[in-house]
Amino acid sequence: MDDTRVAASYVRLLFEHMAALGRAGDLGDPPAPTEPFVALRRWQALLQRARELDPGPKATFTLRLARGIAPRHFGIVGFAALACNTLAEALLRLERHHRAIYDVNLAQVRPCAEGLCIEWGVERGRPGALVDETAIAALMQLTREFTGRPVRALAVDFVNPRPADVRPYEDFFGGPVRFGQPSTRVVLAARDLALPLRGADAALLALLDAQAERLLQEMAAVTGPLAVWRQALVGLIRSGRTQLPDLADSLQMSPRSLQRRLAEQGVRFQALLGQTRQQLAEAYLRDASVELAEVALLLGYSEQSAFTRAFRQWTGQAPLQWRRLHTR
Repeated sequence: MDDTRVAASYVRLLFEHMAALGRAGDLGDPPAPTEPFVALRRWQALLQRARELDPGPKATFTLRLARGIAPRHFGIVGFAALACNTLAEALLRLERHHRAIYDVNLAQVRPCAEGLCIEWGVERGRPGALVDETAIAALMQLTREFTGRPVRALAVDFVNPRPADVRPYEDFFGGPVRFGQPSTRVVLAARDLALPLRGADAALLALLDAQAERLLQEMAAVTGPLAVWRQALVGLIRSGRTQLPDLADSLQMSPRSLQRRLAEQGVRFQALLGQTRQQLAEAYLRDASVELAEVALLLGYSEQSAFTRAFRQWTGQAPLQWRRLHTR
């Protein structure tokens, strides 16, 4: 687990919690603005130290900490999830990009008899009760932040040993909580998955809309169906829908009809997608406040490395190199 890490934005939750207790400096310096990730070992140590310093009950430290979670602590992934239509869509978005926040064990989101099961195995190790409990409690709290509703878990499992009193956990999660299980798991009711989200962060949407508007202006010289298709792709890329059927659905036509129309214009879907992504990428890269990992997510890539490879193919340069040359 030496190479695992968590997002710095997520770690700042702990520093905000300690600041609210009047002990802002007791953990040392928070992650720097230029530090996108924090090693898991450092996160484990910070949690342990904060638990010792927190004057509240030790047994419920992680639950109190999680109550302060907000979309901003999940970085741009949290804001992108908040921009989804329903809780189910937001959870699927978080699954797709979870490594940008919590790079320990892989998350699996799958339907189950009760509704939706979110599960983490132990393939890459067991990070410990403090890490696990904070993560799962934060995820549960985030569903409530997203929807503005008191979402309750139907069941929660932890791989760690059972504490002396499980009642605080059951009160927090709203359902039965088991310990000493083979995997970490949260089960949500089907009825809650359809809950609408209460709206995206205004500042992030302003950024996304400004960048999209810039691209649309650049596309103004392009007329005919190509302009319509590229304009539709801008919104689809932001929401992570980057397949031909997604574009066909947004244009209210069948995938086969869209393929035929693309052929008539002498363009392939992947080429159209790549051109649109490149223009969006260059617009985002010109804004130094948007980190490279965030650019990758905004373009619908689940890994920054995939974005870097694509950008090299488009421009012959790495994204950071291109940014340095074009933002002087």
